[in-house]
Amino acid sequence: MPYSFHLAQNKTRLSTEIIAGISSFLATSYIIVVNPSILSQTGMPFAGVLTATVLVCFCSSLMMGLYARNPILVAPGMGLNAFFTFSAVLGMKVPWPVALGAVFWSGIIFLLLSVFNIRTFIVRAIPRPLRYAIAAGIGLFITLIGFSNAKFIISNPATIIGVSPLNPALLTFLAGLLLTALLVTRQVPGAILLGILFTTLVAYPLGRWWALSSPPLVSLNGIFAAPDFSLFLRLDLQHSLQWSVVPVIFAFVFTDLFDSLSTLVGLAEAANLLDENGEPRHVKRALLTDAVATTLAGLVGSSPGTAYIESAVGIEAGGRTGLTAVVGAILFLPFLFLAPLLSVIPAIATAPALVLVGVFMIRPVTKINWGLLHEAIPAFLAMVLIPFTYSITQGIIWGFLSWTALKLATGNRADISASLLVIDAFCILALFLA
Repeated sequence: MPYSFHLAQNKTRLSTEIIAGISSFLATSYIIVVNPSILSQTGMPFAGVLTATVLVCFCSSLMMGLYARNPILVAPGMGLNAFFTFSAVLGMKVPWPVALGAVFWSGIIFLLLSVFNIRTFIVRAIPRPLRYAIAAGIGLFITLIGFSNAKFIISNPATIIGVSPLNPALLTFLAGLLLTALLVTRQVPGAILLGILFTTLVAYPLGRWWALSSPPLVSLNGIFAAPDFSLFLRLDLQHSLQWSVVPVIFAFVFTDLFDSLSTLVGLAEAANLLDENGEPRHVKRALLTDAVATTLAGLVGSSPGTAYIESAVGIEAGGRTGLTAVVGAILFLPFLFLAPLLSVIPAIATAPALVLVGVFMIRPVTKINWGLLHEAIPAFLAMVLIPFTYSITQGIIWGFLSWTALKLATGNRADISASLLVIDAFCILALFLA
């Protein structure tokens, strides 16, 4: 195996690749818990989503390592799972089997875009400030979900939203948030996963004490169980092709495509994983892997898969070949049999992870030229409308439409390409179909 990955040519060793794979896995493994905790709010079984999550992580990361030969792990994307649950299913009232069908079709479209290199034209059409703003807006959206899951932010008729009074559950969340933030700040491997475990352990005794007047926060009903394949092939392909579901498919394709591209470009630049043309190494194969991950996710019962920026942890540890991804992929497999144990993790334990993911995703806003108002205003609208409307789709739509309108009004027509106008047409169509 070491020779097939050209370790010497990539100036790395077998031991380095194994350590890098373990490091990337620890940085990414929180998704095993967080993804089921989010998607199960649609009515999908936690154990079924956990099985689907592990299968997507294993198969897609293995493909990234063996086919694309990149040290990058693939897993269900944060933001994409939030859109699936809170925008599509709970917001637009799309049944979850139909939403899974939308995931599948978005994967097929992504696959075609990658095979025929149409992605190149789409990428050039998207203004960079909007890319940065949408990433930041999704980060704010995920943070809001985290605070809401912890019951830190609650509904208040007088002020729209408010802060909950202190109680044992809220104190547990705050302790978990503080510790997780400290671990992340000190760059402890697996910091987010350790934070989830700590919060769960603290919640157990507090929950038992608090259970005198409230339901227990943590209830353990076993450790091991056979994988739950109840969501396998439960997608509704027919009804997911209705016009009313087109905005959902569009949002999945758009978000997944640019999430994948930005991650691949960022990791390649940071680790100098570039080809002779200065592009990310094996970028077409990597994007095909992402497309397969999304298609697979729809089939097994999860939100779309995407390349994970947390792979930077393994790359920082010296990972330079696909062997890093293969090691990380294998480490996901044991969790197929731990659904009862992982299902005890309460929402307040995963909430700190969601809040801190927002911190990571909002970084790109520093790349926006806030002094150039005809670009800053559309970027701002895209960023804030995602959390304020509780819809990633609305942020994308109004970001694009306001960008085109302001560029036209200020005489900057050269910044508007034909392909951007096509995207605007889809945005207008999505407004009427939503």
